[in-house]
This record gives sequence, structure tokens and C-alpha cells, in this order.
Amino acid sequence: MDVKALVAQMTLEEKAGLCSGQDFWHTKPVERLNVPAVMVSDGPHGLRKQDEKADHLGVNDSIKAVCMPAACATAASFDRALIGAMGEAIGSSCQHEGLGVVLGPAVNIKRSPLCGRNFEYFSEDPYLAGEMSAAYISGVQSKNVGASIKHFAANNQEHRRMSSSSNADERTLREIYFPAFEISVRKAQPWTVMCSYNRVNGVYASENPWLLTGVLREEWGFDGYVMSDWGAVSDRVAGIAAGLDLEMPGSGGINDRKIVEAVRSGKLDEKIVDQACERILKINYRYLENARPETPWDKEADHRLSARIAEECMVLLKNEGVLPLEKKAETAFIGEFAASPRFQGGGSSHINCFKITSALEAARDLPVTYARGYSVESDSATDEMIAEAVKAARAAKVAVVFAGLPDSYESEGYDRRHMALPECQNRLIEAVAGANPNTVVVLHNGSPVEMPWLEKVKAVLEAYLGGQAVGIAVVRLLYGDANPCGHLAETFPVKLSDNPSYLYYGGEGNEADYREGIFVGYRYYDKKEMEVLFPFGHGLSYTTFVCSNLRLSREKITDRETLTAAVTVTNTGKRAGKSVVQLYVGDRESTALRPVRELKGFEKVELQPGESRDVTFTLDKRAFACWNTQIHDWYVETGAFTIEVGQSSRDIEVSGEVTVESTAELPRRYTADSIFMDIMADPGAAKAMGPMLETVRKAFGPGPETSEAAGEAVSGDMSMAMLQYMPLRGLMSFAPGQISESAMEELLKELNS
Repeated sequence: MDVKALVAQMTLEEKAGLCSGQDFWHTKPVERLNVPAVMVSDGPHGLRKQDEKADHLGVNDSIKAVCMPAACATAASFDRALIGAMGEAIGSSCQHEGLGVVLGPAVNIKRSPLCGRNFEYFSEDPYLAGEMSAAYISGVQSKNVGASIKHFAANNQEHRRMSSSSNADERTLREIYFPAFEISVRKAQPWTVMCSYNRVNGVYASENPWLLTGVLREEWGFDGYVMSDWGAVSDRVAGIAAGLDLEMPGSGGINDRKIVEAVRSGKLDEKIVDQACERILKINYRYLENARPETPWDKEADHRLSARIAEECMVLLKNEGVLPLEKKAETAFIGEFAASPRFQGGGSSHINCFKITSALEAARDLPVTYARGYSVESDSATDEMIAEAVKAARAAKVAVVFAGLPDSYESEGYDRRHMALPECQNRLIEAVAGANPNTVVVLHNGSPVEMPWLEKVKAVLEAYLGGQAVGIAVVRLLYGDANPCGHLAETFPVKLSDNPSYLYYGGEGNEADYREGIFVGYRYYDKKEMEVLFPFGHGLSYTTFVCSNLRLSREKITDRETLTAAVTVTNTGKRAGKSVVQLYVGDRESTALRPVRELKGFEKVELQPGESRDVTFTLDKRAFACWNTQIHDWYVETGAFTIEVGQSSRDIEVSGEVTVESTAELPRRYTADSIFMDIMADPGAAKAMGPMLETVRKAFGPGPETSEAAGEAVSGDMSMAMLQYMPLRGLMSFAPGQISESAMEELLKELNS
């Protein structure tokens, strides 16, 4: 379809109309020119297609569909191919239902455990989030259906989400909050990007030209269209000028008329409106010309896929020999979530499942007894419930408590108030653990929880929100039919106040200041050497793995070259399993404040007992660089970098070192206020200072009491300690008459040349 020619035939009113939704879920048609509407649907872990009584918060029912594991779980798989397969299944279901775009994935960073929407987000780490997102997008779009990556940008809280300003410095945005979007755009080119509700440093994302045009399109090369989050538009004319192509849902024609008026009054160039229409139509016809409504949707097959994905995602946090369970042994399943699991979050991603399999149902052929333990609806546990649970626990060889967060604790639209499980569940776990020393806890939650009972239980399995087949996966893992292989995509702190954003999260009024900067998640905990409940990347197995023999392709490279790192991973246990090999890079000595280590590579490897395999990583400039605000670009400072490989950010097994030489030269901007320490650290500037050093020596030479050698050394050290912090202009005060103002100007010219 020649969209340029098509747009050229449209009236201004038709073009303005095309830039907003027809209703909640459809783009506007242009009937005069036979331009059809295209339907979009909420995702990202399944379809929430609504035909009537549309809403954006999951209040009204949608079609029967399949709920896959949420992003909080899928990121823990560390498996790109698996997430790609999930995307393919969702793409096929979209084709079957006549949907052109699925709204997902959501890649915002988990700044705090309190964010109500963390269950929809992948990770606290931008590299992992970006890699998972790109795999999902590629899977969906392989079926000629678009993905809409969201929410761009810095949407990390639900509190005041439609008015709050996420205030973060340039480096923090570039290193933490942008890369997941950047990786996704560069690797997978999502058909659309959804802007966020919030403001970024005071400017609404929906009307921020730096975000939507400068960064997204001009720097990263995004070539699709940008849509608003539902109701995120403040100033529609400013928005379309900034690069917001499609407003969703429509405004009943109000904003369309504002676009028309702005063009006719000369405030808005009609070419910008044309460009927005072309972007929308290009994507719409990409779907329409490849629509395959005859695509089958085998929901039972997707249910089985959901179970397989969930198996790969769940994280065995602790196991003191109690797991896997014996199939013939009497086991007590305790807790309402065993019979009615919580497997998805609330809000716009809430799916109307065609089928749900609980753990109790999945274990129906095993010797399992059940006690309810607590009521999710009332968020309480009566004495009778606790007594029944204790009785069941005492009669069993192993007691498995199914605990977690009720729907009301975490959802789109509001944030959590604390990081605790319901008190009734903590009380239940304590009571059961007191009755049976072989107690296992299975957690159903979308974000970290505190575990005051951790030392009293033998094992903890983090099931996250594992989709509608969660029960199948849990039972297979508990009984050893599958081997746990998930690893945490986020740190579990001991308590909420340990989190780096604790003092600032939520903000004051409409101002949310990201004062912790780049130190989010493990970047903070590792730098602080702080005790955590479970570190980023942690995950146990029923077998054991060892990483060894790290080989680096070079001892020294420039920032224009790549480094290859190879490591051998061996299954040293007695059963097959999957290892998540994680590679971290750290700058050994940096001028910029940097984390101890940052994830820059990962691979999931399946190994038989005794089997070894080499895993290879390729590291380019970005693996070593940090964002430099002086040049507004990525910069590698010459020096030594550590290459570490292990099973988590706290379990490093092998390490090496490479020297990276920078080929970029930072511009010199020395002034009379520049201090000696900074000047002398720059070899070129230090050379230019040569003629002045004699003047400096005389001004800060040995004092009268330094006739002895030792005295001279002490005096010299003190003098140099004082000198390093002195600005250049200090020479005119401490060496009066020895350097003129014109000589200072000439020196500065030479320093900056």
C-alpha cells in the first residue's frame, strides 16, 4: 500500500481523525477511501480482547483466552528462546482474533518492590529486561502482528502516575531506564511504542520531543508509530508535534478539532500530521495485508505451553534436602492458593482464562491432603483454620504451604504499602513449621516479600504469577518431574527499608526524585556490601553446576574492538538440569562512580550429569561504557575491567581482567576554577603545565623547619595535599607577581587545546 499517496487524498479533518482512536480498542477508519479500522488488545501475557463494555482496567469480562506467566516470572527464566515461543503463541492468537497490535511487553525497571505493576515488568536490570523484551517482540511479530512496547519512559510507580514527574539525571535515564527500550528497538523493531502517563523531568511523555523524536527515532532508529497510554494526552497539539502519532482512546473529536485548528492557524505544520498518518497506516497495512483470521488457536496446546514456561521460570530459593518430594509419601497441601492459585495481576492485563489448573488438581492422583489455612477474601485465618492446618501438617511427612499476595495487594493503579505477606499467612507458616520440621513454602506473588519465617522452613519455591497452568508446573517441580532452573531477575532485600529508593519512592506531591541514581537493585546492594535475602541471579537446582576455565580472547582491546569470553560449565550432579551462566563486567578503577559489577551476558544451558559445555560471550563497547554527560554519549575510560562469571551477582566462580583503551578524547574545558588534581590527572594537560611547575614548587616548597630529609618529606606531602585541591587561580594569590592575568589566559588556552 502506498500510504503517502493515500494520505495525500485525505482531507485535513480525516487526517486529524486518523490520529485518534475510534473507540477504546480500534483505530479510526476512513470510509470514503476504504481505509479500515484496526483493533488492538491488551496483553502482554495473553489476550484481553473486549468487544463490548470496554474498559482499560480489567473490570469487564473479555473473551476466553490463555493466561501465560507474567513478566515477573518469565524474566526469571533467563531464556530468550522460551520467551520467543510465548510471543509466537500470543501472535497466533492475535491473528485468530483479528488483532493488529498486542499492547506489550512492559519493560519499565523495578525501582522499588512497592510498584503495584511490578508483576508486569521484567527486571531491576536493564540488560536482562531488554533481552527478554526483544525476544518476546520478535516472537509476536513473526506472526505479522505488532507489539507495543511500554511505557516509555520512567514509569516506575503507580502512585500519581497520571500527574507525577519522574525526575532523573541524564546518566540515570541512559544507564537504567532507557536501555530496555533501546535494546528492544535496535534488536526487534516493535511496530509501536506506547508512551507513559507520567512526566519526565517536568514534561509529559506524551508531548516530549526529546523522548519521542530525538531519542526514540533519531538515535535508536524506531520506524513505527507512537501511541499514548489510555488517557495519557495532556496537550494534543504539542503531542503530535513531539512525535505522538496516535491518541488512545479517542476524545470524541475534541482533540481532532484542535489539530485542525492548529494547522489552519499556522501553529502546526500539516506535514507533521501527514507524517503521523503515514506511520499509523504503514503499521496498520503491515497487519492488514498479512491478516490470517483462519489461523488456528489451540487453547489446550497453549495451556500446556503455559505450564512448560512456568516450569522454566520458578525459582528454588532454598532447599535443605526436603525437595524433591517422594510421590508415595503423605503430603499436606496447606493454603487457599493450593486450590485457587493467584497466577496473574490485576488491571489492564487481567485475562479471562478458559481454564485454570491448581496444584491441588494437578496432584489429584498423589497422596495429598488439603487444609485451607486462610481466607483470601477476608485476608484472615481463624483459629479453626490454623488448627486444621497444624493437624494436617502433623499427619504428613512433608507440609507444603501455598502463600502469597492477594489480588488486592498489587495491581495496576496503586502501589503496595509494604513488602509483607498478609499477617495471617505468616502466622500460618510459623504454626505449620512448628508442627512439621519438613515444611516447604510455595509463593504466589508478583514482587518480593519479606520472609520472617525463612530460617524455620526447609525449602522455598518462588512460583511468581505463573499463568493459568501454574499448578501443573508447581507439582512437577515439587515432585522432581522437572528440575528447577529459574533465577531471580530482581534482588529480594531483607526488609523494605534496605531498598535504595526507600526514602524517596513515591515522591512529594507530583515530584518523584530518583535520588538513588544508577544504584538500583543489585547495583546498590553489591556496592554497599549489604546483606540481602536472595541476590539478583540466584536460583537453586536439584543438581549442581560449576563454571571454570574462563578464557578471554585478548588481554587488551580498544573500545572499537570486541572481546570474546569463553567459560566451561559442568553439571557436577546426578541428574539433568539447566544452568543460567551469568557474565558481569566491572570497572576496576573509574573516575565516574560505578557499580561493582553489571550484567552484560547470560545463557541458559541444559546439561546431562557429568556433561561440560563451553559458553561464549561477545562484549562490545557498551559492555564497558558508562554515559558521559560531558559529551552526551557512551564513553569508555581507559583502564582495567573485571570479567566475572557465576550463578548470581553474589556467587562469582571465575574472573579475569582486560584492559580497554579509549579511542575517544573528552573535550577539555579547564577554567581558572579547575583544580590541580584534575589537571594533573590528564596527561596532555599535565604536560602543558610543565613551565608552571617551577612556580608551583616555589610557592609550595619546603617550610623553614624542613632542614632534615624527613622533615622535607613531610612538608612536601602536606604541600602537595593542599595543592591538589587548589584551583589554578590560587597561583595568583599564593605566588603573587609570579604569574600575570595574561599568562593565566595563555595557560588556559594551551590546557584546552
